[in-house]
Amino acid sequence: MDGVFLGSEALARGALTEYQLRRHYRRLLPDVYTAKHTPVTLTDSTVAAWLWSRRKAVIAGLAASAMHGAEYVDDDEPIELVWPNHRAPRGVITRNDTLLPGEVQTINGLSVTTPERTAFDLARRDTDGEAVAALDALVRATRITRTDVVALAGRHPGARGVRRLPQVLDLVDAGSQSPRETWLRLLLIDAGFPRPVTQIPVFSPHGKPIYYLDMGWPDRMLAAEYDGEQHRENRGRYRRDIVRSEYIASLGWRRVRVTAGDREADIIRRVQRVWVPEQRIA
Repeated sequence: MDGVFLGSEALARGALTEYQLRRHYRRLLPDVYTAKHTPVTLTDSTVAAWLWSRRKAVIAGLAASAMHGAEYVDDDEPIELVWPNHRAPRGVITRNDTLLPGEVQTINGLSVTTPERTAFDLARRDTDGEAVAALDALVRATRITRTDVVALAGRHPGARGVRRLPQVLDLVDAGSQSPRETWLRLLLIDAGFPRPVTQIPVFSPHGKPIYYLDMGWPDRMLAAEYDGEQHRENRGRYRRDIVRSEYIASLGWRRVRVTAGDREADIIRRVQRVWVPEQRIA
């Protein structure tokens, strides 16, 4: 059998014998199986959790955001379900939340919280930085607005964490294209720099945008960018990055390039160093 399935159902209809189930399949959750030696994706885990609930639960949280197209949700992320069950197995989180009409939709046959409801839930949980990163990705994928989420929040005035909703939503920016870009943007804001503009276009001599800077301050021709490992590991990309860097510098842009392992204090000092001297922050 392909995919994720309920073992009891497969046995009941004669698709498998108990021996075949034990021999060729592995258990993901109670009574939920998939083929042995097959990598388990986030989608597999999501379907498994939903089947474990006997198809009664609503997918929520990060798993729901991934179903709406949000990127950077890890395959081993616990699956959140809105379902009143306090004995969830490992890898599943159940919540006895109230879902009102219009807050659930169907995707590929599974019940999932809508983008607005998913954003509402993400904004109320985790740390501010984690919530903003998740919301950046969800907003980028769905184009929901702050107004959409605030309107939904008005229907749940007593929900846990609702008071922190405005401060989290105010920091959301769909221009951040990875969790590390979100982290860098929030670091700069927390350090006292003006909120940077994201995805700043860099134009060709003919007036067409050919590059985009991660974030920065166009009035000061200063940008900050997060360079992932792919910038060094992919030789073709490395060459293109050299050409890009030379062109951007020729226009007068100054850039602070951040990589994994850079210390936060050092990043802030580097940005301060190239800030207009008379405008430096304390």
